[in-house]
This record gives sequence, C-alpha cells and structure tokens, in this order.
Amino acid sequence: MSGADAVRSAARTPPSDGHPLHAWSSDHHALELPPGHPFPIAKYRALREKLLAPGHVHASEPAPDAWLLLVHAADYVDRIERGALGAQERLRLGLPWSAPLVTRARAAVYGTVMAARAALVHGVAGNLAGGTHHAYRDRAEGYCLFNDMAVAIEVLRAERRIARPFVADLDVHQGNGTAAIHASDPAVFTFSMHGEANYPTPKERSSLDVELALDCGDGAFLAALDAHMPAALDAHAPDLVFYQAGVDGLKEDRFGRLALTHAGLVERDRRVFRWCEERGLPVVIVLGGGYGRPLSATIDACANLWREAREARRRRPAVHAVHDPTTAFPPA
Repeated sequence: MSGADAVRSAARTPPSDGHPLHAWSSDHHALELPPGHPFPIAKYRALREKLLAPGHVHASEPAPDAWLLLVHAADYVDRIERGALGAQERLRLGLPWSAPLVTRARAAVYGTVMAARAALVHGVAGNLAGGTHHAYRDRAEGYCLFNDMAVAIEVLRAERRIARPFVADLDVHQGNGTAAIHASDPAVFTFSMHGEANYPTPKERSSLDVELALDCGDGAFLAALDAHMPAALDAHAPDLVFYQAGVDGLKEDRFGRLALTHAGLVERDRRVFRWCEERGLPVVIVLGGGYGRPLSATIDACANLWREAREARRRRPAVHAVHDPTTAFPPA
C-alpha cells in the first residue's frame, strides 16, 4: 500500500467514540533532498506512520492559487511555480527548488486550512506538516515557501468562519514571516516565544514577543509561558488558536539551543491545550521545526505532542458524524 493509500485508508475508518483527532499529512507527495541536507524530510513520514493507527489521517492535496493569493504576492507565487528565484532568494530559502518541493509546500498549506476547518467542528485538529512561519508575502526564508497559517487565517476569514485568530508560536525561532504579514492587522494576534539569540536576525515585531536566553531549560521556559500566554489569550479574546508546536527547543536539536527536555515539551503542550480548553477555544496544531540529533528525538517529541492532542480532543464534546475529508469541512 502506498503512503497516500495508507493515509486514505485510515481516514475512512469511522470514529468509535465520537472523539476523532483529525490530522492531515502531505508526505505522500515525494520530495528528495541532497544527501546530508539538514532539513529532516524523513520526520514527516516517520511521524505519520507512528500515529496512523490511532488517528484519522487524511491526505493533503496541493492548495489552489486562490488560497495562496489571499496572502502571497502574485509575482512571488508565479516565480515559485516556475522556479525563477534569484540566487539570494534560493540562499534564504535553504532548499533546492524543484516542482515536487512546490507541490509539497502547497499540500502543507492545504493541510492547515483543512485542519483549521476541522478544529472549528471538533475543538482540536492538526496538520502533520506546516508551521512555515518564516515565509513572507513576497519571499521565502528558512525552509518556508508559503505561510500556511497566514493562508489558513485568510481562507477562514473569507469564509466568515473566524474573525479574531491567535497564533501561538512556540517554535525556538521567531515567526518572523507571520509577524510581518499580520503586522498591520489588530484582529490577528501573533504570539511568539523564542530564543533571543537565535535565527532570524533581525527579528520582526509580533503582537507579543517573549525572548528566552540560551540554554534556559524547562523551568524558565514554562515560567515565561505561564506569565504571558494566558494573559494574551484573555486580552485578545480569539475565536481560533493556531498552535505552532515546533520541538526544536529540545536539547538534542542541532539548531535549538534552549536545552528543553521531552518532559518539558510535554508540559508545554498540556498547558496550551488546557488553556484553550478552559476558554472554549478551538485549536489547530501545525508541526513547526525539529532538527534533532538523532532524528528519533524529534520524532519522539512530535509523537508526544500528538498524544497530548489526542487527550485534549477526548476532553472536548463528541462529534458522532463520520467525515469524508473532501466534504466534511466545505467552504461556508
């Protein structure tokens, strides 16, 4: 059975208890990178295969231009599609251009849009990709071609499903593209908690930036999260939370430099899900970064995230309808 067939087969399995955790996957769109490339493309399939049996995992399809153009400049989308990036653009992206790369990036956007629609029905849903928070309206950066969260926000606002989204970005790197895209829009709250001395430099201004010292560890990280995120949620009063749940703060991560443990990341996830649940807020999870050495450390941390997400979904109200992902969450 191919990866796509496996995903579709799992998606057809009806929920037994009314509490399915819907997730979207794009790893069936094959993408090969040069040997030794630091981007961990293998983590997506490994995570999906680890989670396939207990979840409802749907195959992501490439997002249409109509969605991308709600956020990204038409000239930029065209140049990405044709592979007409300049040398500096390719350097900032950090990935070799290919048609499969564009397809995979579009599919990641699709997954976040679909997961956001699902979260509004089920309370919790997610994308086993996405979190591409370094992509700007008109340029790529940091392995990010299209900003999946920004596109999902605009798609759902155009459908009049949401009005005051909140981006909770807990990746170790600031969500600079997301911050810049929404900088002049007070209806979108961008919360970014990240390493002060880490990429990117310079940083953009989010609605709220919480900067952490190198090797801060679990205690300082969780204390900062407690001090800022609940108050930000209350101040903004959102109707949907996008949780960029990067695990690159892990001490085994080659780029993280926050020295977080698996237990610390699990506690981070529990708090985020609990705060959203207490406020009746639907939450959509996107994967974000993770570059562990060994890669199994990243995969384990991501699997822990989805275990916590499954528990959070079980605490939400049951939805007993069996969903076909192509029709379950249609445009309003």
